[in-house]
Amino acid sequence: MTAPRTNVLCEGYAGLVSQGLGLAEAACLAAETHLLAPRAPWRWMAARLWPEPLSAVGLAPPFPELAIGVGGVGAAVGAALRQRGATVVQVQHPRMPVGRFDLVVAGMHDEISGPNVVVTRTALHRATPARIADAAAAWAPRFAHLARPLVVVLVGGTNGRFRLDRRVGARLGAMLAGMMRADRVGIALTPSRRTGAAAVEALRAALEPAGGFVWDGNGENPYFGLLGLADAIIVTIDSVSMISEAVATTRPVMLAPLPGRSRRNSLFVSALAAAGRVRPFAGRMESWPVAPIDDTAEAAAEMCRRLGIR
Repeated sequence: MTAPRTNVLCEGYAGLVSQGLGLAEAACLAAETHLLAPRAPWRWMAARLWPEPLSAVGLAPPFPELAIGVGGVGAAVGAALRQRGATVVQVQHPRMPVGRFDLVVAGMHDEISGPNVVVTRTALHRATPARIADAAAAWAPRFAHLARPLVVVLVGGTNGRFRLDRRVGARLGAMLAGMMRADRVGIALTPSRRTGAAAVEALRAALEPAGGFVWDGNGENPYFGLLGLADAIIVTIDSVSMISEAVATTRPVMLAPLPGRSRRNSLFVSALAAAGRVRPFAGRMESWPVAPIDDTAEAAAEMCRRLGIR
């Protein structure tokens, strides 16, 4: 295929969109994103059980030549498109037989294998060195007043496995404020779409009086700029996507614990810890030599090789 008409198909979660676009961009494909919103009653049923996935999300022709599905809903729609003649790449565990796709790109923590499966150490993403450097240059004046070393904090939120409410946010905020005092560091924190308002309020109450920055959600997100400006990064342990983006940088990464547990998350974190790439955040600034871990470009190159994309 030469420059196939490409769609990224997934629900409208930032982490899913980032993975699909990250793969497409690394393959130099101009992809259009189609956010999938299941209709009633299908939104209450597992996508793999839908009898007519295209109808369930209202997807009609013209269909793409190359579909990159992400997540469970993306997998159901992608498998249906393959029956209509599209070439389909699935990102993440599809929760259905991998043979229903031309290629599956999944993390090691997804625990799947097969002749058409490409395994990565981290989630796919868009945090390329060039994008981070450009954003850092653009945002540097905005954060020039913050103390150095600068610790950037990436905060996720409550999901099906971990909890981040007001009480947990206040505890994390107290740990971060204590680090600011003990280690004389600056703090710049950016919440995600999943971060609840109460948790953000608790974090802001702890950090802003001490001189820390907490993004208020208005205007452009400084996320990529902060990745480039950081001297160290702290990420809440719930987010595989944000941890993957953090370890793609040249900065040490500490993981802030949250109440809860997940087998997949534990496998993911344990592998990074064994590689010396991450450490637990225990309330103090830490720094150690690290090398970036990022398999996005290699996964894209392998996709192009296997599918004959040029």
